[in-house]
Amino acid sequence: MIWIPGGTFRMGSEKHYPEERPVHRVTVDGFWMDRFPVTNARFRAFVEATGHVTFAEIIPNAADYPGALPEMLYAGSLVFTKASGPVDLSSMANWWQYQRGAYWREPRGPGSTIDGLDDHPVVHVTFGDAEAFARWEHKDLPTEAEWEFACRGGETGKRFTWGEDPPSETNIVANLWQGKFPYDNKAADGFVLAAPVKSFAPNRYGLYDMIGNVWEWCGDWYRPDTYATEAKEAGEGGLTVNPQGPETSFDPGEPHAPKRINRGGSFLCNAQYCASYRPSARMRTSPDTGQNHLGFRCVMTRGAWDRQRNAKK
Repeated sequence: MIWIPGGTFRMGSEKHYPEERPVHRVTVDGFWMDRFPVTNARFRAFVEATGHVTFAEIIPNAADYPGALPEMLYAGSLVFTKASGPVDLSSMANWWQYQRGAYWREPRGPGSTIDGLDDHPVVHVTFGDAEAFARWEHKDLPTEAEWEFACRGGETGKRFTWGEDPPSETNIVANLWQGKFPYDNKAADGFVLAAPVKSFAPNRYGLYDMIGNVWEWCGDWYRPDTYATEAKEAGEGGLTVNPQGPETSFDPGEPHAPKRINRGGSFLCNAQYCASYRPSARMRTSPDTGQNHLGFRCVMTRGAWDRQRNAKK
């Protein structure tokens, strides 16, 4: 882990998606953060030590899905499937498939494997899976504010973690999608799917893969008006200190489906469809949903760190 010194920064963006507005002043206390996303090797150690069974391995309970046909209730997870040509970008069903049997050990479904991929980020983990791992390591998932502060690496005024120039086929700065989404991946960065962690340069704090590779779970519930609420409560020129996010979730697109925050973008991010390879970009996912471009990393406060070190003495 790396120590991230606390500080005050301007959180959000006025130039991109509405849920990133308004820019408001936020202070976070210092904390430790994983240098890179949790890897397959690290997650395997957790599973072997605890016997944890991920959500993707459990057959859904019919009572939780009234009206669903029995043949639709099977264990699995969402897997990206490249389209054969241009498709309607308003429907994610054109490139996502709920794959029977897909889970962290077989990320593309039965017969696939993570052999030789110990240094790749673990995927197909739901919010609950990530939270269980964090508890096992006596850590937490980062708050949205902690994540963005760490991602910026002290570059509070920059559009990207690396500066102002957008990524492209000639400006390779992270594992992103080069080409026409979702059917023509030129893989100019060398990777079609996830990459080994530490494949690209770290930010100024020494954190790897804060942008691209896989999205990362944060602890906050999602609401599009979170920043507006925080700014209003702080008042003009005010300051929000260590925000923990809203107490409940609300997504106007799916008002009955609560969502948790994801940050950082993934190997599928592309200017044509999802330009979320920025520190301020916010995404949301149902807590019980896993995908093969969604992982996580952990944080720890100084107090928790000291308690853990003393316990080992």
